[in-house]
Amino acid sequence: MFRFFENLIDPFQSYAETDIPPRKLWPFLLDYSKPFKKLMILAALLSVVVAAIEVGLIFYMGRVVDILSNANRDTLLTDYGTELLFIAAFIVLIRPAVQMLDVLILNNSILPNFGTLIRWRAHRHVLRQSVGWFENDFAGRISNRIMQTPPAAGEAIFQIFDALTFALAYLVGAAVLLSDADLRLAIPLLIWFTLYAALVVWTVRRVGPASKASSDARSEVTGRVVDAYTNIHSVKLFAHHDRELSYAKEAIEGTRTTFMREMRIYTIMDIALTILNGFLIVGVVGWAVALWIGGTASIGVVAAATALTLRLNGMSGWIMWAVSNFFQNLGVVAEGMETIAQPVTLIDAKSAPALSVPNGEIRIEDLSHHYGQGSGGLDGITLNIAPGEKVGLVGRSGAGKSTLVKLLLRFYDAEGGRILIDGQDISHVTQDSLRRAIGMVQQDSSLLHRSIRDNILYGNPGATDEQMIDAAKRAEAHDFILDLADNEGRPAYDAKVGERGVKLSGGQRQRIALARVILKDAPILILDEATSALDSEVEASIQRTLQTMMEGKTVLAIAHRLSTIAHMDRILVLDDGRIVEDGTHDALLEESGLYASFWKRQSGGFLALNEAAE
Repeated sequence: MFRFFENLIDPFQSYAETDIPPRKLWPFLLDYSKPFKKLMILAALLSVVVAAIEVGLIFYMGRVVDILSNANRDTLLTDYGTELLFIAAFIVLIRPAVQMLDVLILNNSILPNFGTLIRWRAHRHVLRQSVGWFENDFAGRISNRIMQTPPAAGEAIFQIFDALTFALAYLVGAAVLLSDADLRLAIPLLIWFTLYAALVVWTVRRVGPASKASSDARSEVTGRVVDAYTNIHSVKLFAHHDRELSYAKEAIEGTRTTFMREMRIYTIMDIALTILNGFLIVGVVGWAVALWIGGTASIGVVAAATALTLRLNGMSGWIMWAVSNFFQNLGVVAEGMETIAQPVTLIDAKSAPALSVPNGEIRIEDLSHHYGQGSGGLDGITLNIAPGEKVGLVGRSGAGKSTLVKLLLRFYDAEGGRILIDGQDISHVTQDSLRRAIGMVQQDSSLLHRSIRDNILYGNPGATDEQMIDAAKRAEAHDFILDLADNEGRPAYDAKVGERGVKLSGGQRQRIALARVILKDAPILILDEATSALDSEVEASIQRTLQTMMEGKTVLAIAHRLSTIAHMDRILVLDDGRIVEDGTHDALLEESGLYASFWKRQSGGFLALNEAAE
């Protein structure tokens, strides 16, 4: 039974992805709610039916009081037995069935799948964002919003059908039945409801913004704490334990302050509600007693009015909290939308084809990019790299080397000019096909918190174990991998490497990253200080591997250790976003220009620090 209701909705069903999701709260929620439309209508109807049954039972208890007050004991069962038996069967059989269907639809069909659907689609949307988008925020804050928005949205939906719809139907039913008993009994209820509605409006207007502020503050705490944990080596290395505590304390205190403001609203609400409910009880019950004294109301009416009023007294606090909780959760959703609902700006062209790389020629035409700041980055680069050509790239820090690589990978769209690979503008092909055609080994190669096997196979998930091991051997990684074991006893290729690969040395991480790129076997290769984390003995061996890897590929290699690129076909020197020198190692030395000065001033194979500062 549970499985039937749980599988009524598939949260992972296909859907039309959009680059620009709704930015307003209700359109945002309605967009995610589309697969649940029929179930939500059914849930609302069942909630109304459940409320009507509850109100009806209270007033039938009043009728029972009247029957017992007026009936003859000896003829009670004869006169009312069939009616009482029918009501008993209804309470024992029909009422539980309706209630069961209501909770199964809400608890088992809607709630688990609604939150899952939001989290899945939100994660898919965020993963489509550009690298630059991620660079502008805390990873902790992004993940926190992905995690807290779905349960908040689910809780809001729960309150609509479990509390708000039920409560509204209950109040309408109560007013109708009181009016039916005696119209005057509805007067104090309507007065109470008017004041109660005013209190709800006052609370809601304040709870939404207060909840959003609290949610923002919690995300800030998460961002700062995760930032410290992610960079724990730097925290320990610089002995900044106290500094990080102060940094976190500032955000934690902000969370406490915003939460206290939110709680003040609830305290005022509780006090006002208690006073209002006192007037409700005195007004309705007192009036019912007065009507009984006047002979215009039966004891059953007084009993039913009393039971209904006491039920409303208990419900009113629950309804108020439900309404407040509803808008509180909407505040959390609104805060999460600041991440989830941001448009994807770096997108594939409509009907973009996959990139085809038969040769590997790279042509760069008047390429400029300044990150929207008017300076820095690249300024009018024009360059042609022939198929299979090996090109070294050097320059001071900030000269534009990393910007060129990011644009080649289309992590950003260029502000001016274009890049073509085998005659195809990379902005007109799919991003995935472009990046599949480029293998890159970075200076700081972070690994996924998964097994060694998973990390190497990330380069080519369809590769066999034999191909994976061969790649590891070529990267001089196989021998040390066989000696690895994680803290749960998983050995060798099954050992997990820790977040960003922290359980391995820099050289070990670099070699696994290199094995991953070897396995990828892309026609274009980018090396960004690929051997910087290796010791001299291993580097010499890896350099031989790199020479083999580069055969038949177009290569762009960034290096500060100039000896690692001296054998390249050409070397480009970038300075202030422009190519200022272009030639072979020997030719550039003869020019006695910037490259020659780098070569002369190197110490241990690195660019001199004073040169970088010039």
